[in-house]
Amino acid sequence: MHSSFYPTLSVDPEAASRRALVLGGGGAAGNAWLIGVIAGLSDAGVDTAAADLVVGTSAGATAAAQLTGASPQQLFADILAAPALPRPVDGMPGAGPGGRGSALEAMRRTGDVIAASADPVDMRRRMGASALSLGASHDREAQARWRATVDSRLPGTTWPHSWMLLTAVNARTGDPVLFERTSGVALADAVAASCAGSFAYIIDGVPYIDGGYRRNSENADLAAGYGRVLVLSPLGGRTRHPVEWGMQLDAQIDDLAASGSRVESILPDEGSLAAFGTNMMDLSTRPAAARAGFEQGRAAAVHLAGFWG
Repeated sequence: MHSSFYPTLSVDPEAASRRALVLGGGGAAGNAWLIGVIAGLSDAGVDTAAADLVVGTSAGATAAAQLTGASPQQLFADILAAPALPRPVDGMPGAGPGGRGSALEAMRRTGDVIAASADPVDMRRRMGASALSLGASHDREAQARWRATVDSRLPGTTWPHSWMLLTAVNARTGDPVLFERTSGVALADAVAASCAGSFAYIIDGVPYIDGGYRRNSENADLAAGYGRVLVLSPLGGRTRHPVEWGMQLDAQIDDLAASGSRVESILPDEGSLAAFGTNMMDLSTRPAAARAGFEQGRAAAVHLAGFWG
């Protein structure tokens, strides 16, 4: 257990009979893979829309919000029907907030922050400070462009009546933040904050960074106490943080099991990893990633039908 970094969440006694769906981060390719997996599961008779709780982080927050406004089949079809895009060459701007700096540069910057940090609390503070040092964190036009980009990806702008948690981190304090329908924050803003993997995204004067810095790209521990938890992790549960910090998915699953949850996970197989390529932010990988996810979802449905149903 890792209670020094992750305080025990209060568990609703009635949650033991409920189901939670956890959608992890993973860039443009990961988002498409998530949609593909969910569409494949649905096609084979496993309806994840029946989840009592959805936890979304970064690309998973986008997927969670997209699924409130359109069916997985429609979202899957839209990915496949999108115009083909060329693969970026090394050094081209990435697909993150504002499109400034390559994905490689962002990985180097955040990697340096992680290496200099003593623990997750220290890392979140340092990561927020690093994001706030970037000019786009204070550039109204860059902020507006990112908001418009996120908004264009969402088929609807209304929070669902079911419980959905979208994760972020306060860039100023390093404190984890959870957005939900009673938070008073527009759905597109919550998604933009959860996906702010480069510069900080500002909501009502408060800067936020990617929810993956709370506890890896999944934040599955937020489903503690739910009887059945299904985790979809585009990044395969991997972590860039020291293992002793307990950020990785395996540690989250241990915490869920300790709370009484039964957990199943779907991680990218070899075909999906090949579809992702080497840059998860590459928009051109989305059709292949979605197709690979669809096949995984259909295959996993055989095993998950009894668990989820």
